[in-house]
Amino acid sequence: MRLLHTSDWHLGRSFHGVGMLESQRAFINQLVEAVAGHQVDVVLIAGDVYDRALPGVDVVHLLDEALVRLTSAGAKVVLTSGNHDSAIRLGFAARLLERGGVHLRTRVENLDEPLLLPLGADRAGKEATLAIYGIPWLEPRLVAGQLGVQTASHFEVTRAATSLIREDIARRAASAPIQSVVLAHTFASGGISSDSERDLSIGGVGAVPLDLFEGFSYTALGHLHGRQALSPEVRYSGSPLAYSFSEARHRKGAWLVDIGPDGVEAVEEVLFEAARSLAVLRGPLQDLLESPEHAWAETAYCQITLTDAQRPVRAMDRLRERFPDTLVLGFEPQGGTAASAATYSSRLAEAPDDLAVCCGFLEHVRGRVPDAAEEAALAAALENVRLLEGSR
Repeated sequence: MRLLHTSDWHLGRSFHGVGMLESQRAFINQLVEAVAGHQVDVVLIAGDVYDRALPGVDVVHLLDEALVRLTSAGAKVVLTSGNHDSAIRLGFAARLLERGGVHLRTRVENLDEPLLLPLGADRAGKEATLAIYGIPWLEPRLVAGQLGVQTASHFEVTRAATSLIREDIARRAASAPIQSVVLAHTFASGGISSDSERDLSIGGVGAVPLDLFEGFSYTALGHLHGRQALSPEVRYSGSPLAYSFSEARHRKGAWLVDIGPDGVEAVEEVLFEAARSLAVLRGPLQDLLESPEHAWAETAYCQITLTDAQRPVRAMDRLRERFPDTLVLGFEPQGGTAASAATYSSRLAEAPDDLAVCCGFLEHVRGRVPDAAEEAALAAALENVRLLEGSR
């Protein structure tokens, strides 16, 4: 049996104000080609299919089109909901869709209801079955009661969910060999759970220890956007497209998992090509505009940080002459007036007159001292204010 582990499609998301629907459509095309080319039996989607709970009509249409194409290519689809999805909306018509090969697992009450597929005879000559379970995003405060746990924490609700699955596996294994695959949309980390260690917290985000997934043949995780293996049997597929400049160096793709009656036989990567590259550039404006080493970024989406001592005039306009798709511009001046150790408040207190106050404020907010024309305009404005006040 060949599985393709994906997650975090985030259909409908924009990238710094740029719509990504066409890029996501291009990913769907590559996904369908991979399913057909690798003869994939089941596509796993471990949550965050949509980017928001109320996706647009065109976004819903894209998912509908993707599911039709995947099933037409000969694959079944198992899909769980993530924290960006509305589990209720995404799970609509689940029983009807199941007839077409799309198996939705968005409800707590379906945790121990697997998709069962035949795997053939194992080494002992017994017919084995593949059981695929789905754990949607579990918001502790909302599902603790349903799962019968006293403490509303990610650890407790995930432990309860995996316990239900293990109980179902044990019942089925009593009569026939079982290989198990679990989809889960969660933040998993290394470490061993214990009675004294409940929720882990990394950066203020609740995490669950890795050993909650021990014993399953393969765990297909979603939630983190970087593709990674926490262990040979527990992996994140990551998002198929980069959704922030922090992902510029990610190699986006999915995991191709071969599983047989005796367990996982092989796991290999499948890569997806992005329609547009991401460039994270840093340096003085003139260097960025002239250096040939940045030529590759002229067709990329760019995040640029300028390090000029003073903020250059018309910086964004000038950068976009070479890098038309500069989406984020930052300033981290090195040296010069903008890097003065004196604080703005102390310089303000030492200002000899109103003109110096205005010039200091302008320098503070934009990182560049006023030029002669700007200083003259400020002086004229102050003089007009004085004349107006004197006439009252």
